Amino acid sequence: MSLLRLYRTPDLLVKNRQTIESLFSARIGALFALEASVTLYDLTNTSFKGDAAGNHKGQRGHSKEKRSACPPLVTLGLQTPEGALVIMDRGIAPESNIAWLAGHRYRYLVVSREGNRRFDTERPVEVVNKSGGSILVQRIVNEAATEARLSCSSSERQEKEAGISSRFIEKFEKGLAKPAAGLTTPRREKRHDRILQRIGRLQEKSHGIGRHCRIDVTRHAAGDEAVALSWEKVPVAGTMVTHPGVCCLRTNELRWDEKMFWQA
Repeated sequence: MSLLRLYRTPDLLVKNRQTIESLFSARIGALFALEASVTLYDLTNTSFKGDAAGNHKGQRGHSKEKRSACPPLVTLGLQTPEGALVIMDRGIAPESNIAWLAGHRYRYLVVSREGNRRFDTERPVEVVNKSGGSILVQRIVNEAATEARLSCSSSERQEKEAGISSRFIEKFEKGLAKPAAGLTTPRREKRHDRILQRIGRLQEKSHGIGRHCRIDVTRHAAGDEAVALSWEKVPVAGTMVTHPGVCCLRTNELRWDEKMFWQA
């Protein structure tokens, strides 16, 4: 077969992709009596072209890359069979989307977006991940018996997240040290309002680490200059800093035990 013919073959396959996939899906379902039960749900984006003056949703704004005056995104998603298990990325699993899935009788499996991490060390169940690592999990069903949560604690993930937090804290403290040193150095910025602005910019770029530090800027009693800048680490409970390696999965599939939940 010539290279030209070889390269043209995938073009023919792509052209008939939908028909080929439908035939394969139907044949597999018939041979093994399988039903469509799991849908991996993802989103793709496009954007408005032109002024879109007749559409109020076409106004320009901030992009995901935090750039301003960008055309708005139009988010597209696929439909899925009724009753399927929908697995969504954490970024598209707010409470409103979870309620919509439950209201339309879909099953779901998502990572919790709640900011409060917690893990009860009493009576955990141990499961093993694909790399052979040990995961401690706890399954809790809510009072209404509509949802189960699986709190997970991983030593591998704990080491990774603790390292990430440590690096961010170190970088943040180095950023604070510069204006602090400038207060005792000639011809360096000492205005109180400017020092506060610098701290604010550091906090914005700190990936949330700034909230784990209590910062005090002492102002001169007789002027607008700052005379001292100090800080101390005060970790916020229920975060990656205090609970590294902990996450929570949510599902309305109540038939799974801890191991089935984790494997799914």
